[in-house]
Parts: sequence; C-alpha cells; structure tokens
Amino acid sequence: QVQLVESGGGLVQAGGSLRLSCAASGRTFSRNAMGWFRQAPGKEREFVATITWSGVSIRYSDSVKGRFTISRDNAKNTVYLQMNSLKPEDTAVYYCAASRGAVVTTTPSEYAYWGQGTQVTVSS
Repeated sequence: QVQLVESGGGLVQAGGSLRLSCAASGRTFSRNAMGWFRQAPGKEREFVATITWSGVSIRYSDSVKGRFTISRDNAKNTVYLQMNSLKPEDTAVYYCAASRGAVVTTTPSEYAYWGQGTQVTVSS
C-alpha cells in the first residue's frame, strides 16, 4: 500500500520557520516529480512547489518564491519543504504529492498519490 505521510506542521508566529517532511512508503518515488500543495479554509487547493527526481528542476508559486525551499532525499524516499519568513496568509493544510511522471507540474490532477496533510498555522 502506497502512503505519503507529512509531518512538521504546527503553530508558529509570523516571521518564523517550519520544516515539513513527507515520507513515502509502499513504493519508491525516486523517478517521480514530487510536489507540495496547500489548502486554506474556503479556498481551492493551490500549488506551492515541485521538484524532479534529480532535484535539477524546481518550481515555486510566486507567493512562496524566495521564502520556501523544496528538497528531496531519494535514499530516504522523503521530500522536504523548508518554510522561512512565514506569513499569516501561509496558514493552510499542506499536502505532499507524487506525480505520475518525471517532469515538474503544477497541476493537481497530474499527481497520483497524496498524503493526508499537515496543518500549518501562522499567527500575526
């Protein structure tokens, strides 16, 4: 059974940092692009960041560019999202996802596997 399990969420003050982790089990995703998405209450799920298996190609949403960093450790089958300079508008449930293919994509429908999400709350 394929599972993606996020961890590292929590409550942080504006300007603070959090590091999210996403551990995959059940199969290896070393050749798949991986991504992070988020969903705030009353809003649609939105793209945050994505990375190819090699880490060479990375893409960020404009809202997090320069503050968030995505990385991966294929040996550990784990993807990370380092979030710095957090803002109240970053408050959301953050989801890790594994793409169907190797190229980076910002489209949720092109991701085949999803984690259960981890809550990030940024207080002002």
